[in-house]
Amino acid sequence: MPDANARDAPEGTAASVIRISIDPVACDAYGYCAELLPEVISLDEWGYPIVDARPLPAELEAVAKRAVRDCPRRAITLRERRSRP
Repeated sequence: MPDANARDAPEGTAASVIRISIDPVACDAYGYCAELLPEVISLDEWGYPIVDARPLPAELEAVAKRAVRDCPRRAITLRERRSRP
């Protein structure tokens, strides 16, 4: 069964799934990511991000790219995986 969050793709082509990952070594717990993406990122008791492991919903992709761009430590990355039809 295909992933419910896979990007819509024409029949016979690959759909993509985007996930957020955070480098815990690079992160300094500024919290901007959780402010921008509260639907996907929460903060632990010390202010470090906890990322929802599910694929990123398509409607949050632009905001996620902004979070990646605005992270002062460049600790956030988006990983796209193409699934085969």
